[in-house]
Amino acid sequence: MLEDTIAAIATPLGEGGIGIVRISGTESIIIAEKIFRSLKEKDWVKNLNYGLIYGYIVDPFNNSIVDEVLLSVMRAPNSYTRENIVEINCHGGLVPLRKTFELVLNSGARTAEPGEFTKRAFLNGRLDLAQAESVIDVIRAKTSDSLSLAVKQLEGKLSEKISNMQDKLLYLLAHVEAVIDFPEEDIEASTIEKIKAEIKDIIKEINKWIELARAGKIYREGLAVVIAGKPNVGKSSLLNALLKEKRAIVTEIPGTTRDAIEEYINIKGIPVKITDTAGLRETGDTVEKIGVQISKEKIMGADIILYMLDVKNGFTDVDCYVLDEVINRNLIVIINKIDVGSGIEIINNISNKYENLEIVQISALKDIGLDLLEDAIASFVFSGNAAASNEIIISNTRHKSVLKRVVYNLQDVIEGIENAMPLDIVSIDLRNAWETLGEITGSSVTEDIIDKIFKEFCIGK
Repeated sequence: MLEDTIAAIATPLGEGGIGIVRISGTESIIIAEKIFRSLKEKDWVKNLNYGLIYGYIVDPFNNSIVDEVLLSVMRAPNSYTRENIVEINCHGGLVPLRKTFELVLNSGARTAEPGEFTKRAFLNGRLDLAQAESVIDVIRAKTSDSLSLAVKQLEGKLSEKISNMQDKLLYLLAHVEAVIDFPEEDIEASTIEKIKAEIKDIIKEINKWIELARAGKIYREGLAVVIAGKPNVGKSSLLNALLKEKRAIVTEIPGTTRDAIEEYINIKGIPVKITDTAGLRETGDTVEKIGVQISKEKIMGADIILYMLDVKNGFTDVDCYVLDEVINRNLIVIINKIDVGSGIEIINNISNKYENLEIVQISALKDIGLDLLEDAIASFVFSGNAAASNEIIISNTRHKSVLKRVVYNLQDVIEGIENAMPLDIVSIDLRNAWETLGEITGSSVTEDIIDKIFKEFCIGK
């Protein structure tokens, strides 16, 4: 347990019903006693192990009441950090929160660093590193599916899989070292071949995790989808239809959208950052020209491009030029306004020039075909079936990087066995794989990595 006591405002600043000042450390209760006055529970410091008390925050320098509060007390080890924790539930305004926080600092606490409460939970053994990292995923979850994935990792499901894999590697390592220690036994050839086969199975399993990590990363960070096309094809109408609200201005005047408009939506459990862009065309308008340039930049950074046409304007040379530029990207061609005409001629024109393009016909105005568009977007992520998978999906880029290094270590083991390298070398590569895998849960990780991880957290968590 760490010796100093930390504090932070744990709720967003601004006006709200409740604002919380969180304190953790050996002096938490002593600090709270200096500034909190209970009207009924006079001996709460001695008598209260775990609970909630009503009272006032009082400035000890002039005995003035700062705020009417509820005080939460959680004594070690039964708390989030396994330290004494006090949470002061103030009224959610800037002045009472900041004044209360200042009194806490003046009474002996220091300001917590980003993520330091969760870091202490890790250092004190309440969470492993994978569980600690999932806390920020729970906070940032944008859909129920991404929340479910984060909660599974917070519960330790991923850590359990990693631990089981480490046990397999440790078992194999013990067999290799047994062969090294007892060379007189005639077991080397059969044992080593069995070890090699089992390592190949482990590599196959880890590669499956790595493959699923693409979908996991999208659950964690969201999918960047850009709506592009010429002016007045219905891009803003599509954005409004997907959002189910009038977010973008829609008029008959070309060039209405002059800047990129970004919103998050939920498509079949996938958090999608969808961007409506300015229409692609040559223009002399300075502001619109900037908007067109922004559109091109957004297109180049997108995970999926929704290139929009409409049945009125058809498939033009401008459309052909843009599609040539993005044809090797994840691309869905949308034919809009099918409520006023047929898109068959456009489909034929596109099919004559491009093979196997995903084409979806819709009417953004009449909400026709939007379900087909959502299916097409989801299919890029899940290849049709991963969405329904109950597997624990790797969603963290750091975890994926660790797994790739484990595979490299294990491939070195296979190569060493096949090239009849000394078993001492094979043993080192196998031990490296075991230790590298431990970086995910924190059983073998450097302080630099720990510090880097928790700096991504918000202050107060």
